[in-house]
Amino acid sequence: MNAALAAAATLLAAAFTLSTADRWLRRRRDHDRAWTVSLALFTAGSAALWWAEADGWSLANFRLFYLFGAVLNVPWLALGTVFLLGGPVVGRRVQGWLVALSGLATGVVLFAPTRRPVGGTVMPTGKDVFGVAPRVLAAVGSGVAALVIIAGAVWSAWRVWRGAVPTLGAGHQRRLGSHRRLVMGNALIAVGTLVLSASGSLAGRLGKDRAFSITLAAGIAVLFAGFLVASAPGRRLAAAGSDQLAA
Repeated sequence: MNAALAAAATLLAAAFTLSTADRWLRRRRDHDRAWTVSLALFTAGSAALWWAEADGWSLANFRLFYLFGAVLNVPWLALGTVFLLGGPVVGRRVQGWLVALSGLATGVVLFAPTRRPVGGTVMPTGKDVFGVAPRVLAAVGSGVAALVIIAGAVWSAWRVWRGAVPTLGAGHQRRLGSHRRLVMGNALIAVGTLVLSASGSLAGRLGKDRAFSITLAAGIAVLFAGFLVASAPGRRLAAAGSDQLAA
């Protein structure tokens, strides 16, 4: 059952990655690219979990699961929020730092010494396997990035409630569709992030492996719904584009 759930999460994430990649290739929008990278990382993390559930845990699949599923995916998800709300100038500055930090994290997690061998059918924990550095990267990557996503959702909702545009860049405002869609999309992305972090509370009832598989599949589905809502063009913009094309 755990292997089947992990496989479902992997296939779901892969399908959403291809869909978001298609949107980015057609529209070339920065937040679509960031979300595509994030979903690709979710796919890789889910695939590592699938491998472990089907063949047993090993140091190789645990390193991959930890890197893609605990360290890198949420920061790239947060980058999409930064692009969406902050615009391309702010987003590209953050992206430069994130690329450098992602390279550093990849080297640390893949080559960090371990405290004990990894094996068996029960998911190990980071504190049992790794020293301080990989665990700090996971805590900072997931915690700070999740805070950015949730704060972005709250901030955009507050701006719309006050009748203001929920973006930071004046040039970026002209390319936005419906402000309500932007708020709803960011809210769904925040909810999806919270669902992904709920595996710890479910672990006591379902076991760590099953909790991770279930929250991965559910969280990725909610995230993708948020991507679609936040990226959908507003009715006025769509109508204006149709009128211009007809003219």
